Amino acid sequence: MAAALALSLPAQAQEGDPVAPLFEALQSASPEQTPQLAAEIRETWSRSGSAAIDLLVERGREALGTGDRQEAIEHLTAAIDHAPGLAEAHVLRANAYYLAGLTGPAIEDLRAALAHEPRHFGALQGFAALLEEMERPEAAREVWGRVLALMPQDAQAREAARRLDIMLGGRTL
Repeated sequence: MAAALALSLPAQAQEGDPVAPLFEALQSASPEQTPQLAAEIRETWSRSGSAAIDLLVERGREALGTGDRQEAIEHLTAAIDHAPGLAEAHVLRANAYYLAGLTGPAIEDLRAALAHEPRHFGALQGFAALLEEMERPEAAREVWGRVLALMPQDAQAREAARRLDIMLGGRTL
């Protein structure tokens, strides 16, 4: 799976990329600023340009928040059917699939999200967590490192990297 996770992060943001300034800000953000900037990026990623699709994504997010995995999957599948390039919808559906015990479809949605948006830190975090769960600490550490490259002050990524570094006994990747 490590080869399947080989993802390249863009060296520079493309012109007209609405989240580029937010990613730049993340590089020097404090630990307190990081969650707000990440939320702004995810909010931007949630907008498809279609009110109907955005509503499906929001309903999927709400269903996920209330624990209704099946309803979340249905709303997010509808959104993805109409906007297959909407990475945030794939990540949300991956969460719903995972919570429903469907790891394979969750992994496929994370891959789809990263194919559309290689900087999607939520997808990377999901992959890293799954790799840890599958007892692949070296690969998980590599993916957490990618999250830290995007968000150096992310508390979850820093803690996971520290924990895995200890587990790996200081071995380099």
